[in-house]
Amino acid sequence: MSQRHLLIGRGLLAVVLFSAVSAAWSMAAAHGNSEPRPTPGAKVTFRRIFPGSSPEFIEVTVQNDSNAATYEIRQLDEDAGAQQFEVGEALRSKIFELTRQLNEFQGQDLDVHRKIANLGEKTFRWQQGNVSHETKFNYTLNSAATQLLQIFEGLARQQEHYALLERRIRYDRLGINDALLQFESDLNRGLIPEPKRLLPLLDQITADPKFVDIARQRARTLGERLRRTASAPG
Repeated sequence: MSQRHLLIGRGLLAVVLFSAVSAAWSMAAAHGNSEPRPTPGAKVTFRRIFPGSSPEFIEVTVQNDSNAATYEIRQLDEDAGAQQFEVGEALRSKIFELTRQLNEFQGQDLDVHRKIANLGEKTFRWQQGNVSHETKFNYTLNSAATQLLQIFEGLARQQEHYALLERRIRYDRLGINDALLQFESDLNRGLIPEPKRLLPLLDQITADPKFVDIARQRARTLGERLRRTASAPG
């Protein structure tokens, strides 16, 4: 083969390679990365019904495109009524990532199907528009489901602490320290997903001289701890 033909062949090969790479770039730009993107307007709901426990009914709903969430915590014979609260973006992303791992609960049988104690009927439900999937279980060994359960039960526990502190601030100043001790215990065990949500109440207790000094000091210490944690890198 002559040098002229060799150069022409190399030129054609370069054109073909460039076209292939350009096509790959175009496809990547059109489809983005390989990570699944969240469906706008999707909701995940956790419900636990456990007659004879306290509380007997828990329901928490989180949206993937909004901090706005709702919770309902009560006994079964009490009036129904959800209340609003907020869930941060990082925690919402974790919730929906675990939900994707569970195929948005479609066709998921999470229960161990063994004779164990009744721990309450738990339901995970995914909804987007008119489409929804749900699964129910008493106890599961599925890792993703267990993580999701811990997050939702933690959010419910967090709101219980918030509601208790609010009530004590209004109606039972002498009971504030006991409520703070309960919160601190769960905080130490890592059971509260977003403890910084309670900072406004802790600051209110710290600043109010009507509360006993031991409660004000505990609230101040807890507030400083949460701020240090929130500002820590990583």
